[in-house]
Amino acid sequence: MNSCEFVLFISYLACQIADGKTSEEIAILSAFFTQLGDTLGTIDAFN
Repeated sequence: MNSCEFVLFISYLACQIADGKTSEEIAILSAFFTQLGDTLGTIDAFN
């Protein structure tokens, strides 16, 4: 998968996850995935 395909996949996945969710639910999911990404980055930095 090249970088453009990866970007499209992530956008598609976000749309699928958001489908049928309220604005509040989407905001909570956004915060969750942001913290998950940040924590993975921190773990990687210390390994």
